[in-house]
Amino acid sequence: MITIDDILETNRMITENKLDVRTITMGISLRDCAHPNIDKFCQNVYDKITKSAEFLVKTGEDIETEYGIPIIHKRVSVTPIAIAADACKTDSYVPVAEAMDRAAKEIGINFIGGFSALVEKGFTHGDRVLINSIPQALATTDLVCSSVNLGSTKTGINMDCVREMGEVVKRTAELTRDQQALGCAKLVIFCNAPGDNPFMAGAFHGVSEADKVVSVGVSGPGVVKHAIEDLKGADFTEIAETIKRTAFKITRVGQLVAREASKRLGVPFGIIDLSLAPTPAVGDSVARIIEEMGIESCGAPGTTAALALLNDAVKKGGLMASSHVGGLSGAFIPVSEDEGM
Repeated sequence: MITIDDILETNRMITENKLDVRTITMGISLRDCAHPNIDKFCQNVYDKITKSAEFLVKTGEDIETEYGIPIIHKRVSVTPIAIAADACKTDSYVPVAEAMDRAAKEIGINFIGGFSALVEKGFTHGDRVLINSIPQALATTDLVCSSVNLGSTKTGINMDCVREMGEVVKRTAELTRDQQALGCAKLVIFCNAPGDNPFMAGAFHGVSEADKVVSVGVSGPGVVKHAIEDLKGADFTEIAETIKRTAFKITRVGQLVAREASKRLGVPFGIIDLSLAPTPAVGDSVARIIEEMGIESCGAPGTTAALALLNDAVKKGGLMASSHVGGLSGAFIPVSEDEGM
């Protein structure tokens, strides 16, 4: 039973502690778009994205208005292009990225992910074409995000790709130097990428997923920090239990939004990605959470242990709240986006 205290607490989490739904992401399979002609493939991609996600933005805005829950971004992820475009007889996938960008602008979303390759065990022709295309693709588009998974615990690391991605990052920075090397901010290099990930900039639609799915990414570093502020001197067990309970509450907000979006769009519910992704705003920092846990300063001895505990507790709390937890689901701490860093 929902009590007035539950309602007030949720309201406080949103208005004071910066809880938000970071994104509603529609994952779209492009496997049925394959064609040896690159122009035909690009047209298929554009048509599939614009038709599938035509009402995504409006649905997100309607849910935001009705429930009073901030939904920051509306996004699309697609099948890794290195897979979807492998049949194309071409030496560049830049036109594909440009078609994705046009489609994203047409439906009004914030970002589109999936200009990606999965090469932890080796390269196909499509993988090599995509990796070589990344710098130009990110320089000539505005909303396209790219990722490459080049290693995993199970298969090891593709060291040839490590070397190549170093060169790709450098070329991307050079081509976008007039934009403060913005292209690099839209590129993720993974080890152990999850099978399906709706969180930018590393988002892609997993090859084992349905034709279309709706996923939600929730973020609440400020909520977690507030929850443990009164635990000065507490041991890590008590802190972990408090973080689990807080992650449960955060995930339930995401579950509500995800189910509503799924029902209204007529698309299956994919996953909730509960990631403590910071922003530059004061009160929205993962580093400050670690310091509230008792570490003198983020980076001091004990930081790694605190971060491991935080990740573990966030995941366990999320799993108690929803059977759909997936994606990255942990603490995400890019130095440039965390005030405490």
